[in-house]
Amino acid sequence: MGARQGSGGSTGRRYSPGEKAAAVRVVRMLRAELGTDHGAVQRVAAQLGYGVESVRSWVKQADVDDGHVAGVTTAEARWVRKVRELRRANEILKRAASFFGAELDRQHRK
Repeated sequence: MGARQGSGGSTGRRYSPGEKAAAVRVVRMLRAELGTDHGAVQRVAAQLGYGVESVRSWVKQADVDDGHVAGVTTAEARWVRKVRELRRANEILKRAASFFGAELDRQHRK
């Protein structure tokens, strides 16, 4: 995939779910092999040519999603975003209904 310039000086590269999953697998294998978390993320990121913070966040989220640590899972975060989106749409629809209802009422009174 091509890189695009984003905010904060990052390249804004998008990684596929497969690339992310592979990086997480390698970090976990390296952690198990070394018996420590120290340096595993940095090493894998360098080997794959990925950003260290990107790999670190993928591993952290995978640990939450797999139930290894507490936190908001990816599925829960999706639902929260969807509910927020639906509430916003509902508010817009209520305002539109109120506006058009008042307009119809004005026309009816003429």
